[in-house]
Amino acid sequence: MAQSNDYVMERKPKEKKPETPSKIKVSNWRQFKAIIRKDIVMEMRTKEMITSMGLYALLVLVIYYIALSQAGQGFDFTRIAAGLLFLAIIFTSLLGLNRSLVHEQDQGCLEALLLAPIDRPIIFLGKAVGNFIFLCIVEVFIVPIFYFLFLGGGALAQSGPWWMLVVAILVGSVGIAGAGTLMATMSVNTRGKDFILAVMFVPVMFPLLLIIVTAMTSVIVANPGYVASFWQQIAGAVVFDVVMVGVGYVLYDFVLGA
Repeated sequence: MAQSNDYVMERKPKEKKPETPSKIKVSNWRQFKAIIRKDIVMEMRTKEMITSMGLYALLVLVIYYIALSQAGQGFDFTRIAAGLLFLAIIFTSLLGLNRSLVHEQDQGCLEALLLAPIDRPIIFLGKAVGNFIFLCIVEVFIVPIFYFLFLGGGALAQSGPWWMLVVAILVGSVGIAGAGTLMATMSVNTRGKDFILAVMFVPVMFPLLLIIVTAMTSVIVANPGYVASFWQQIAGAVVFDVVMVGVGYVLYDFVLGA
């Protein structure tokens, strides 16, 4: 019996096998889904972000309508429609991006995420996708309102297909969510977080604004060769999106640790 007990005591515990890359990927995917699910559930309970963004966008459209009400019949609104619409989307996104991070900080959710065993780039992707979803929900409401206020009555009779405009708005929204999530995180711990976010966000969005407005205007005006011009601009916007999301993914660990 003594020998058997000594043998039992001398046996080394089995070493755990290292996790395979597939298991690590599944774990990251579950973390990613959990972050998105948390944001959606919290927003569906309060509806603060979507409501405030929707009301703000509606007010911007009303201001547009009042400011342009005396333009006269000869004014060609189709030349500036894309710029006004995408500007409204960018200004509305500023409100939502700021609230998404401030809400996390006020309730201690951001600290909980940092203490949890989650890769910080996964936090960035989850927050960016959540912001993209909320922005798209608001766009579903404001784009039809914008159309009926400014482009109704046959203004788009000679324009290109409407789905091209949807593609341009979605591609632009990806860039807004990617760059905006990174900058909102950078500004959340500053004193004038609203002002700091706007100062950083608007200049960075200028190239995307110019590209998307050019693409949408080419579809609305539908001059000869507008299809080639549209896809050329969309390619530039996709490059912008990839760069912004990539920069956010790489630098998010540094931003949260700063």
